[in-house]
Amino acid sequence: MALSLGRTSSSLVTAIGVAVALVAIVGTQVLGWEWGSGRLVPTLIGVVAAGIAVVVFLSRRR
Repeated sequence: MALSLGRTSSSLVTAIGVAVALVAIVGTQVLGWEWGSGRLVPTLIGVVAAGIAVVVFLSRRR
């Protein structure tokens, strides 16, 4: 089963990337989040972002 994000995937992927970047900047600068700090929220955001990146990468290889 092939995963397809359609023709608008570039805009969708860009929007997701911008949202993740904003969360990362606000999290590190305002909330004091650090990778590996043991806090659940930053770790979950990182895992979800990595999962999305893998799905997008695999869908674009086809």
